[in-house]
Amino acid sequence: MTRVGAIDCGTNSLRLLIADIDPDSGMLTDVVRRMEIVRLGHGVDKTGVIAPDAMARTLAQTREYATSCTDLGVERVRFVATSASRDARNAGEFVDGVRAAFAAFGVIPEVVTGHEEASLSFHGATGDLRASGIPGPYLMVDLGGGSTEFVRGTGEVEQAMSVNVGCVRMTERHLRSDPPTPHQIAAAVVDIEAAIDRAAEVVGFRGVSTLVGLAGSITTITAQALQLPEYQPEKIHLSMLPAAQIIGACTSLLAMTRAQRADLPFMHPGRVDVIGAGALVWSTIVQRLQREAGIAEVVTSEHDILDGIALSIG
Repeated sequence: MTRVGAIDCGTNSLRLLIADIDPDSGMLTDVVRRMEIVRLGHGVDKTGVIAPDAMARTLAQTREYATSCTDLGVERVRFVATSASRDARNAGEFVDGVRAAFAAFGVIPEVVTGHEEASLSFHGATGDLRASGIPGPYLMVDLGGGSTEFVRGTGEVEQAMSVNVGCVRMTERHLRSDPPTPHQIAAAVVDIEAAIDRAAEVVGFRGVSTLVGLAGSITTITAQALQLPEYQPEKIHLSMLPAAQIIGACTSLLAMTRAQRADLPFMHPGRVDVIGAGALVWSTIVQRLQREAGIAEVVTSEHDILDGIALSIG
């Protein structure tokens, strides 16, 4: 067994997976899986820089993750940073902080391209789908804070496209009221539809057999669709729900006030402010796939880029 540490630093969250990898089968066995909302990308779309408090918060959590990797005997670490650290002018300060935290492992954050981000997500998410007999071609959608990745393939990635539409970016750009107004929603939909158009040109939606959603916004929407009494990843993972049920959950989340969303038993506090925008993005994508690919059901995966990062270093 090889023990590895995978860190995914997104716009909204910082996540750690420490796992053992079987050298023969390549299967992952979780040792630790953690997620903290750090909001590294808060305000980057508007200011072009990572805010000092967001920088400090994220680097403090990074140091804690590095300690966990040391204490648990991790052999190799990979730290992947996504949208916020691609976009910010002061990304160098962030890189230096991560390098210092993981000095014992010789790690620096890899600011991956949108295409590589999509590929890592695809490989992390689709292994269980294939093992469960869920048919491809898959269209995997990884809905993040600053960007959304569309990836098409079965065993391997065939086409991929990353677009700058995510739950944090759309909240900051459009959905400022509580709850958002019809005018704000309509303006956001224009942006979202334009991004979907770009993805459709590159990836192609026709002929897709299975629509797969992953990352925190989508798993939270699925928890709403299932009306879970608490966040239960084992019930969310590989759930296959009617598209209409997913769209209904999205519509209800978007219409709620922040206080109402905060009262939901499965809602992570760090998602309360941005889940409405995530729901709007996801419902728009699902409706598009209904029209263009005849998709009637939606699969949700709890496995994503974090698993892909771990597999890539095993």
